[in-house]
Amino acid sequence: MASLSLSAVPTTTTTSLSSRSPLFSKSTHRSKVSCKSSADDHSENKLILPMQNVDRRNMLLGLGGLYGAANLTNIGSALAYPITAPENISNCVPADVGFNTEDAVRGSACCPPTTQTTAVPYVLPEVTELRVRPAADRLTPEYIAKYQLAIKRMKELPDEDPRSWKQQGKIHCAYCNGAYTQYMNGHPELKIQVHNNSLFFPFHRWYLYFYERILGSLIEDPTFGLPYWNWDNPKGMLLPEMLEAPYPHPDPESNRPPNPRYNPLFDPYRNVAHLPPAIIDLDRGNAGGDKDCVAQISENLTAVYDQMIADSAANPDAFFGTNPNPDDPKAIVAGSIESGVHSAVHVWVGNPRMTNNEDMGNFYSAGYDPAFYLLHSNVDRMWQIWNELDARNVNPSNDDWLNASFVFYDENQNLVRVYNRDCVDIERMGYTFEPSRLTWLQARSMPRNKASNIAAKSVGVVKKVEEIEFPVKLDQTVKVLVKRPATNRSADDKKKASEMLFLEEIKYNGEQFFQFDVLVNDVDDGIETTRVSSEFAGTFAQVPHGLGGGHMLMSSGTAFGLTQILEDLEAEGDEYVLVTLVPREGAEDATISNIKIKLVPLAN
Repeated sequence: MASLSLSAVPTTTTTSLSSRSPLFSKSTHRSKVSCKSSADDHSENKLILPMQNVDRRNMLLGLGGLYGAANLTNIGSALAYPITAPENISNCVPADVGFNTEDAVRGSACCPPTTQTTAVPYVLPEVTELRVRPAADRLTPEYIAKYQLAIKRMKELPDEDPRSWKQQGKIHCAYCNGAYTQYMNGHPELKIQVHNNSLFFPFHRWYLYFYERILGSLIEDPTFGLPYWNWDNPKGMLLPEMLEAPYPHPDPESNRPPNPRYNPLFDPYRNVAHLPPAIIDLDRGNAGGDKDCVAQISENLTAVYDQMIADSAANPDAFFGTNPNPDDPKAIVAGSIESGVHSAVHVWVGNPRMTNNEDMGNFYSAGYDPAFYLLHSNVDRMWQIWNELDARNVNPSNDDWLNASFVFYDENQNLVRVYNRDCVDIERMGYTFEPSRLTWLQARSMPRNKASNIAAKSVGVVKKVEEIEFPVKLDQTVKVLVKRPATNRSADDKKKASEMLFLEEIKYNGEQFFQFDVLVNDVDDGIETTRVSSEFAGTFAQVPHGLGGGHMLMSSGTAFGLTQILEDLEAEGDEYVLVTLVPREGAEDATISNIKIKLVPLAN
C-alpha cells in the first residue's frame, strides 16, 4: 500500500505520457497523501504516475498478470440485437421498479415531453475548441458563479421544456427504472436497463454530453465544461463544498443573509452526516464514518486501484460489464467501477432517512441532485483514463454494443438518436478533462497473512464448491473452497491468461441497497480485513433501481482478479482458494447460482 502521511505532497516534475491526452504525467517522487491541505493549493493539477525509468507496458504486464486481466469477450454472451430506445417516445410508460412509488417524493412520471415524438439521427458538430471539464475541488469563484448561473437558468425554464431541470432529472429515471421497454427490439415485455451491463458508460456519457451543452447554451458559453467530482484524489474525497455553500436570497431586496438553500446547487435530500468535512467511503457508501482520515483515504485509493487495474486491465467486459442478455443471466457481469465506487458514491450522498434514499441513493431520483452530474463526470473520466492506462484497454467492438442507441433532447430542443459508436472519442465529442493526480496508481494492497495455507487447512472443514447445493443464500457469511484450473503458473502463462473468480447469477431485491464483500484466503471472516488487505478481493454493491419485493428479483454477476492476490499471499501453488462472502446490507433475499475460477485469455 502507498505510504500515507500528513506531510505536504512533494514537488513533482511532469512530462507528457500520452500524445493523445493531457491526462497523464510522470513523477520523480513517490507522492504522499495529505489529509490536511490548503483549499486553494493548486499544485496538484497533474496525474502523477510513479514510473520513473519504467516501461509502462512492461509494468502493466509485470505485476502478476492482473494489470493485464482477462478479456472476457469469449465469456460474456452478446445479445442478438443492439438495445434500441423507443423510436416514438410517446411509448414511454410510468416508471415502476426500484422504488416505493407511494412515498416517491420525485414521483414516478419519468417520461419526457412529447413536443417531438420521432428522433432524428444526431450528427456531432465540428469541434473548434475543446470544452475542459475542471476538477470541482479546484474551481475558481468565477467558475463556480458561472456554473451556479447555468443551473439557476435551467431551473427557471418551464417544466415542460425538455431542457428544464425537472426534465433532465427524469432522464435517469426513465432509462433506469422501467419507463422504456425493448419493443423496438421485439420484446415489449422487457425493460430497457442501462445499469449492470455494458450500456452503463456510453449512456451516461451521452446523458452528460447534452446536459453540459444545455448548460453552456443557457449562459451563452460554448466552452463551458461540466466539473468533475474528483473523488479518486485525496483532495476531492469530500462532497464539493460549492454544493452546500451559502448563496444570496433570490430577491435582491431581501435582508435575509445568504443560505445554502438558496444555492442553485443545493439539494434538500442529502445525508447531512456526510457533508464536509466528512471523507467519502468508496467501499461503504452508507458507513458511519468512524475511520480516521488516513485509513479512509488509504482504503479509497485501493478501491479505485482494484477496480481500474486489478480487476479490469485489458479486460473490456470486466470494466464495462457484459452486454445485456436476458436469455443467459449467468453470462451477465456488472462493470467493476459501476458496482464498486460508483454505487458507493450514490449511497453516500443519498438521505437514508427517506423511504427511497432520495435523491442520490436511488436511481429514479438521482438526476435531481447536482451532485449526480459531478459524480458521473468523474465516472466518465475514469473511462477515459482506463483507455489510456494500457493500449489493450479497448472499448467493446461487437456490433450489439456499437449500434445500441438512446434518445435525448439536445440544447436546441431537438429530439435526437445517438449511438454508442459515436461516443468513444471524447475529443471528437468536443471535450477533455483537466488533469489531476492519480495517487491510486500506487495503492496496491498488501497481505495480512502470507503463506497462511488456510485453503489446505480448510479441506474437510469447509465444503468444496461441488459439494454445495446452489443457489446458495447470502443471508449469512458463506465460505467455500473453489478449485483452481492451474497452479504455479509461469510468468509467460500469466501474460497469456488471467485467473479470475466469477460469481454468477446473483439475485437480489432491487428495491433496496444491496452489498456483500468477497474475501480470498482470509483467516478471520473479514473481522479485521479491509480494502487495503490483499485478502479483500472486492465488493459488489447495487443502488436501488430494479425488481424486488412482490416482483421477481434482479439478477447480475461479478468477477474479481486473483492472479495478483495469490502472488501477494504466496498461494500460487495451492490447489484450492478459500472464498468467503460477507453480506453487508440488503442480502436477506439474495442468492448466488454458481462460484467458479477460470483462466481467461488476455487481450493482445
